[in-house]
Amino acid sequence: MLGERTTKRFGPNSKIVTVDGNLASGKGELAQALAEKLGMKYMPEAGQNYLQKLTGDESVVPYKFYGLCSLDKFYEDPKCQDGNSYRFQIWLFCMRMLQYSEALNHLLSTGQGVILERSAFSDHVFLDAMYKSKYIRKECVNHYNEIKKVSIDEFLPPHVAIYLDVPAADVYKKIQEKGNAPEKKVELSYLQNIEDAYKSSFLPKISETSEVLQYTAAEAQNVDQIVEDLEYVKITKAPWTEQTDVTYHHLRLLVQNKTKVANLINLPIFIPEVTVGGLEFDKLYYEFQDLPGKKYAKGYNEDVGDKYIWLK
Repeated sequence: MLGERTTKRFGPNSKIVTVDGNLASGKGELAQALAEKLGMKYMPEAGQNYLQKLTGDESVVPYKFYGLCSLDKFYEDPKCQDGNSYRFQIWLFCMRMLQYSEALNHLLSTGQGVILERSAFSDHVFLDAMYKSKYIRKECVNHYNEIKKVSIDEFLPPHVAIYLDVPAADVYKKIQEKGNAPEKKVELSYLQNIEDAYKSSFLPKISETSEVLQYTAAEAQNVDQIVEDLEYVKITKAPWTEQTDVTYHHLRLLVQNKTKVANLINLPIFIPEVTVGGLEFDKLYYEFQDLPGKKYAKGYNEDVGDKYIWLK
């Protein structure tokens, strides 16, 4: 309305870059190093508690209030009959959607580029690996694809997708040497299925809309070379080349409203693994409100020491 133009903020490094790879492949270290050298914002991988970080809530609450799922439980028993594996995966997809919307909002609002460790666009490789490893049912895959189909297409894909090609056997060895106790229970076959999904599904699909750079573990050590490669990358693929200030404006209206983003992934489809009954939801809702500082908005809870509430 006031004539603001998004493209005026953009510079050479006004890009969304994702760094992908198997578990313990070094993607986090590379993404952070690239962000520091290029003056871009670094976003570490969105975990189960990303929603708390997004709202600025640093308190630790029971996992049942954040997805009713557990990463440690997945490592301990990936075939658990209560549906934890799929519940954990769909929850992570939701967190990655929220994080990616925040990355787009930051780019469009400030012009500063963002480097993410994984994203919602690569999340499906874990779903594929879980299904191939027989951790989840085919119905879970169908449910996931229904949600993904009506949500992720509302976002622009990364400008550049970096993939670290580290063999599953090397990843497994590194986890056994340096990983924590739950991680060490991960199966080599699952890691191999993740690698296969990246190469057979993610890379061919993302290369249609994004520029792709691939590096081995040894090549990834040369951060300066990767920085140079990124600086020379030219964005030539749609949909980024088709954007205007008007389309950027409408995208920004979406991604800055996290309620709208959450509604994209809120479909009324029944599946036992993720469906919460009305009575159980009601019980969880009031249990959450009884937690310290959770009954009202931040700054309005007397039980955690908030003061001058009636003057705010």
